[in-house]
Amino acid sequence: MDGIFNIYKEKGFTSHDVVAIVRRTIHMKKVGHTGTLDPDAEGVLPVCVGKATKLSDVIMDGRKSYRAMLRLGTTTTTEDASGEVLETKEVDFNEDRIREVVASFIGKLEQVPPMYSAVKVNGKKLYELAREGKEIERKSRTIEVYDIRIRQFLPPDRVEIDVDCSKGTYIRTLCSDIGKALGCGGHMAELLRTRTGAFSLENAIKLEELKALEEQEKAEEALLTMEEALKDFPVVKVSEKSAKFLYNGGKIQERFFTEKPASYKEGDIVVAYDHENNLVGLYEMKKENENFLIKPYKMLIKE
Repeated sequence: MDGIFNIYKEKGFTSHDVVAIVRRTIHMKKVGHTGTLDPDAEGVLPVCVGKATKLSDVIMDGRKSYRAMLRLGTTTTTEDASGEVLETKEVDFNEDRIREVVASFIGKLEQVPPMYSAVKVNGKKLYELAREGKEIERKSRTIEVYDIRIRQFLPPDRVEIDVDCSKGTYIRTLCSDIGKALGCGGHMAELLRTRTGAFSLENAIKLEELKALEEQEKAEEALLTMEEALKDFPVVKVSEKSAKFLYNGGKIQERFFTEKPASYKEGDIVVAYDHENNLVGLYEMKKENENFLIKPYKMLIKE
């Protein structure tokens, strides 16, 4: 069994809980998730099994979409509803001002990871230090918010937003920062991940549904293929002459491409298929002596 289950993680489960349950359900050891969701958060959590575990970091690097409930006026230790209240302020619920401030967070931003996060500093996770009552200086990270859409205003203190962003973006920190910019503080009251890479809510299944399928020996029907997971990547197909080099992890010159993207540049990652449309792996575009070629980045050959 090689592929990805698009799991709908429900509240109360950690991402590691989900992996453990999937592992027990399908009786496979090679199982891994593609990016942590906090226990209180819900939504899309792709879980890779078999050879598809090689794609975990690739899926993790993909664009993410979230639906969040921003609660203004209340600042917490964890930047979400699970933390202790640090401060409360009166909220001037001016919709035009909220729109203006929210829009100012679209683009590339420097974001400081929250203390209650799994980021490691000197070999120790920040949340472990936070639980010891310690707060240390954290380096900011460059993230990108591609878009924020206000779904609805819910006076006196709530705003529901949809966010499209890069990997590494902390939505609770985004909510906290919006609150700061409005002068009243704020935190993330609820979070739903609606998409990660090619995986969306529409075809996500709950753990109970997966268990029911496994009892009917139909769990594989819920498995998305590696090809489906990579559908947003540019494709290179190579001729039969170069198949041997392709399967042995060799470099393939551009003259052996039978299909290629309309445009590409050095460093691009492409999905490579052989002349019979079999997925071989992810390859990197390189330039040597003014000519393009592809070289292995991650081999995904099915045995």
